[in-house]
Amino acid sequence: MDVKIESSWKEILKDEFEQDYFKNLVSFVKQEYRTQICFPKGKEIFNALNHTPFKDVKLVIMGQDPYPNPGHAHGFCFSVQEQVKPFPPSLINIFREIEQDLGKSFPENGTLTRWADQGVLLLNAVLTVRKGQPRSHQGKGWEKLTNKIIEKISQEKENVVFLLWGGDAKRKEQLIDTNKHYILKSGHPSPLSANRGYWFGNKHFSKANSYLKSKGLKEISW
Repeated sequence: MDVKIESSWKEILKDEFEQDYFKNLVSFVKQEYRTQICFPKGKEIFNALNHTPFKDVKLVIMGQDPYPNPGHAHGFCFSVQEQVKPFPPSLINIFREIEQDLGKSFPENGTLTRWADQGVLLLNAVLTVRKGQPRSHQGKGWEKLTNKIIEKISQEKENVVFLLWGGDAKRKEQLIDTNKHYILKSGHPSPLSANRGYWFGNKHFSKANSYLKSKGLKEISW
């Protein structure tokens, strides 16, 4: 497995890499990738960190785990690889909300790297998955690492926007200093939640930009 982590994150998380849980996680992931079909590719596991260095983070979106479908996952929550059509249902609902909120039409592809390169950390709670088996790598240690990432952002940065969508993401609020950062919560963009009225109309994208602008920070081009 060809796994690399951007230098600023490597420094911030260096103590975690020495912990027993992380060593056990590495052993588990290597074994899974040797014996099963897993996503994303090894070199893409830390894409969210590699595209958004610590100093550049100004907004965090939390996902659950990678898409378990071949050719979809590439290391960013909710994002899919450029060739994927149709878009996954949750991503369609994200784009629909952006359309309603900001009047922006659907993009040509579902790749969200353009957000990541603007300072949006697209972080899943679990960074790997077996083909066709959602949540198959839960409880193996990824959650401890990604919780630490949230804690470090909360502790060492200011005026970061956190978009917490759905129950799993909302539980991350306890890791965030609400006096220093801006938290927006809603239902998950999945059809089950969105069709019950818990997603559409949250206006998170315009609200996030209004907050960033109020702090003298560049808005996100969604």
